[in-house]
Amino acid sequence: MPAHRPIRSSTARRRASIALATSSVALLTACASQPAPMPEVGTDSVVEGLDAPWSIAFHDGVALVSERDSARVLEIADDGESREVAVIDGVVPAGEGGLLGLAVRDGELFTYFTAQDENRVERREITGEAGDLALGEPMTVIDGIPAAGNHNGGRIAFGPDGMLYITTGDAGDRDSAQDVDALSGKILRLTPEGDLPDDNPFDESPVFSYGHRNPQGIAWDAEGTMYASEFGQDTWDELNVIEAGGNYGWPEVEGIADDDEFIDPVQQWSPDEASPSGIAVTGSDILIANLRGERLRVVPLDDLTTSTERFAGELGRLRDVVTGPDGTPWILTNNTDGRGSPRPGDDRILRLDGD
Repeated sequence: MPAHRPIRSSTARRRASIALATSSVALLTACASQPAPMPEVGTDSVVEGLDAPWSIAFHDGVALVSERDSARVLEIADDGESREVAVIDGVVPAGEGGLLGLAVRDGELFTYFTAQDENRVERREITGEAGDLALGEPMTVIDGIPAAGNHNGGRIAFGPDGMLYITTGDAGDRDSAQDVDALSGKILRLTPEGDLPDDNPFDESPVFSYGHRNPQGIAWDAEGTMYASEFGQDTWDELNVIEAGGNYGWPEVEGIADDDEFIDPVQQWSPDEASPSGIAVTGSDILIANLRGERLRVVPLDDLTTSTERFAGELGRLRDVVTGPDGTPWILTNNTDGRGSPRPGDDRILRLDGD
């Protein structure tokens, strides 16, 4: 398919003030010793009993979910039942690795997963109807992405330009994030078939942006501006506006550095309040699922330096947030991955009620 021009944001170099909510810290601390009950209002359970789920994607209105450690892809029925569509061959779960991101385009399922010595992306035809979906044979989109017990990235999504964007972590090799010839510590951009778009920012390279530690969520607003969430190390987690060819600083800097050599985040948070994972964009907000911070953060598109919070300590770890076929946000919890405190029914998908 023909390549398209990437959309570049003029806002990406804006410096930002830090929005920290001390009252939410107190609430989280109070809830940390014992799992809080499910909230009585604000959410509607779509499905329960998932095992270390990681990503949600939709095929013809049907939700598909990846489970990191089992390597299963599940379809979720309207009655809340889950059904195994396939077990992805070659997945080697270890630490933070396993079956990670999902994306769907033109009747194909794209999967990002950790294999024996690498991370890779494959695509498979989706066959059958709802309640009887199956997957065809795998075709490799990209392989050779460095893998490790942590910092594997793993989010994949199609941008408004029709290209496939892939987040990769530094896989424990910090300096590789600054090496544009390495695939680790990057956001990559490819055609759906795995070819290199001729308008990528670096010649003969899938690299779209670099200097990332472990980017975990990507999404676009209606104007085509791209946003990414990123795990920091000890000091700052980040929300970034992504430019083609942009250098986001890791490992030279973490968080807002006021250094013209790097692109600063538009907002940053202490990791104990955040560990931002999947993100979604609604008509007016960026929604950010937080793992360690156990909350949904809401960033208004008209003021990227501010945020509010929902469900702090109420749902446990949040791995992903997506917009459903009707535009309603869906939240994926992640309490059964060995780092959370599972509640009855965990893990689950919750649909947000309208406000």
